[in-house]
Amino acid sequence: MEEAIATIVMLIMVTFTTSVASALSVNYYDHTCPQVESIVAGAVHKATFNDKTVPAAMLRMHFHDCFIRGCDASVLLESKGNDKAEKDGPPNISLHAFHVIDNAKKAVEAVCPGVVSCADILALAARDAVTLSGGPTWDVPKGRKDGRISKAIETKQLPAPTFNISQLEQSFSQRGLSLDDLVALSGGHTLGFAHCSSFQNRIHNFSPKQNIDPSINPSFANKLQKMCPFHNKVKNAGAPLDSSSTRFDNAYYKLLLKGNTIFSSDQALLTYPNTKALVSKFARSQEEFERAFVTSMIKMSSIITTGGNEIRLNCKHVR
Repeated sequence: MEEAIATIVMLIMVTFTTSVASALSVNYYDHTCPQVESIVAGAVHKATFNDKTVPAAMLRMHFHDCFIRGCDASVLLESKGNDKAEKDGPPNISLHAFHVIDNAKKAVEAVCPGVVSCADILALAARDAVTLSGGPTWDVPKGRKDGRISKAIETKQLPAPTFNISQLEQSFSQRGLSLDDLVALSGGHTLGFAHCSSFQNRIHNFSPKQNIDPSINPSFANKLQKMCPFHNKVKNAGAPLDSSSTRFDNAYYKLLLKGNTIFSSDQALLTYPNTKALVSKFARSQEEFERAFVTSMIKMSSIITTGGNEIRLNCKHVR
């Protein structure tokens, strides 16, 4: 029943998305806060200089925000007592670098008080993270409002790293995103790090007859097993998501075709002929990948519901 209700909510959300997202504009703050983009970019650049994991964190944070209740900065809200917020949901425990958004918001408020939403700041920060990592840039549509609801239990709606292609397809389609968007946005895994728990299923006790997922390259699996032994006790143990995990490139797709990617959900992209063809296309051409990624990022970051209705003064708390 709970899952059925969640599906209905998602379908309603997609219905609202087209009409509400049309209110977004790349020129939204031209007269009210023309400095916002340079301020946010400065905050992301400063944070990245001190911590090379920041770009991956910004991209993942934006994705996790948009997939729950739309892009309304609900992922930034703090829990209150027993009312656990999204950031304390199991898939979000490893989210970090919230201070980057807080610092950007503080700087924006000093110049344009009460004008720019936390949701827009996060969308800009995700774009800047990609650009700073050597990836493309694009004009971010703005005008999102901040939501007032954030529930940890809803984070189970996020696509899991163990998902197969049909589960991924359903998760994305519920949010108005296509299989093409799925393949392009999965390329975000060119940045970042995965903890052992997210891919343990592939390298230990995969099935009653096989210890290792047969779709993974045996030598790569052996390398992962050394990083993540069966009785792993190292809290932050894991592996980079690709061979150039701080550079935005198409290495992820090249590795995927060789069976050298981390998640089951990555390998799932080779299940359908059309998704496999896209993987091959992006592996051949970084330009094609970047073009598709930008299109899909703009589409994803425009998932808006009627739930966002305020401009927070502090991104951690509702007004």
